[in-house]
Amino acid sequence: MNTSSLATQLFSLQGRRALVTGAGRGIGSAIASGLASFGADVIIHDLTAERCVSTCHAIQADGGTCSTIGLDLGEPDAGQKLIETAGPIDILIINASAQINGEIQTIDDEDFSTQVAVNLRSTVKMLQACLPQMAAKGWGRVVSIGSINQSRPKPIVTMYAATKAAQHNIIQSLARQYARQGVLLNTLAPGLIDTDRNAERRDADPDGWSNYVENLNFMGRAGAAQELVGAAVFLSSEACSFMTGETIYMTGGF
Repeated sequence: MNTSSLATQLFSLQGRRALVTGAGRGIGSAIASGLASFGADVIIHDLTAERCVSTCHAIQADGGTCSTIGLDLGEPDAGQKLIETAGPIDILIINASAQINGEIQTIDDEDFSTQVAVNLRSTVKMLQACLPQMAAKGWGRVVSIGSINQSRPKPIVTMYAATKAAQHNIIQSLARQYARQGVLLNTLAPGLIDTDRNAERRDADPDGWSNYVENLNFMGRAGAAQELVGAAVFLSSEACSFMTGETIYMTGGF
């Protein structure tokens, strides 16, 4: 088998339908574009359809196919509604999340409820709706975008870290349940990624940001969203056919 045909066999997503949540920008947008470049028909989700436009245009300009769904995952039945609206999917990338920074004393009921609703409840609802469909076809991939904080939490993100740890626990539990039906669930956990989520902090204090980043990891820098694409494609493809319930950490070295 030549290199080209092996690469196609392992990594091609031709004929697969992928739903990427929170894909209007940042990590989700990069992963959605990456999956499309490997042949997937990508459904881009974000809070509103308008937020999905730039990602969709970029995919179409590169010759890919995509559609968009705008939906607030903080709503009680939004996870189930999202799967129903998307229709049958082969790949689910759970990327959308709510992160409200603050030490535990500062987290009020609203902050608590928002992070639980988006990070946990919507995850459960999506999985309840899509896993039986994947199992019936005998093939499926779920990639949860976790965080280094799920295993190495800091006080400033205590609540967010707790929801990410719980999210991966759900992934592990269901990986055991669905493994023999060809449905594989894994977590991709990044460290600090330079996206617009942290742009305000970076721009408000460039020197402080630079000092923080230089001492954060072995590489002394923040990652770029594009640097997560390879791992996301791997976890979405045939290449990870003997891997489930695991975490890939991409942190620059800890």
